[in-house]
Amino acid sequence: MSTSMIPNRPFRPTPVTARDKLLEAAVKLVRTNGYAATSVDELCREAGVTKGAFFHHFPTKEALGVASAEYWSASTSGFFAAAPYHHHADPVDRVLGYIDFRVALIGGPVEGFSCVAGTMVQEAFRSSAAIRVACEASIMGNCAALEDDIALAMAQRGVTGTSAASLARHVQAVIQGSFVLAKTQEPAEAAELAREQLGHLRRYFAMLFKEDTKETIQ
Repeated sequence: MSTSMIPNRPFRPTPVTARDKLLEAAVKLVRTNGYAATSVDELCREAGVTKGAFFHHFPTKEALGVASAEYWSASTSGFFAAAPYHHHADPVDRVLGYIDFRVALIGGPVEGFSCVAGTMVQEAFRSSAAIRVACEASIMGNCAALEDDIALAMAQRGVTGTSAASLARHVQAVIQGSFVLAKTQEPAEAAELAREQLGHLRRYFAMLFKEDTKETIQ
């Protein structure tokens, strides 16, 4: 799948309520500046709401962080559930199609394609157990959504010696790691480095499932 086929675009509806505006502001600012560097004042400014509105909906910044991970999970799970790779009859094609789809979503600056949960947990895994748990649920939820297709592909191709759950975690480890590597680069090179890593991931699964690896993502 060509990366030009799916633009890097918002996939959440335009927020209307003050709460959703704050959550959308958190998605933007955490991806751009990180959780620790994002202040309540900046969140209110970005959302166009008062601090009174902030504290009406979220007693603390930590509470907003937890809600942001949950908001991110809900929107991304719906987005991926409706993705076209599900239409493939062959489970191997669905697994490879998922990776192709992830590659196709990478474009533009890192803050446009990186993960809110992945960003927050890197900063707050020791300082906030609540944020860590919320981010774990988000990332592991993505793993769980891929497990059934991996299990069917393994059974179809006779793959043994590991589990679908372990392979699904590997997929997310590479995706999250690709975002970290992308953040080390200048903006012009960031997306290409992330796509490169997912290209290697695709080749791994193509070889694991004994697919023809000549046509792979570049």
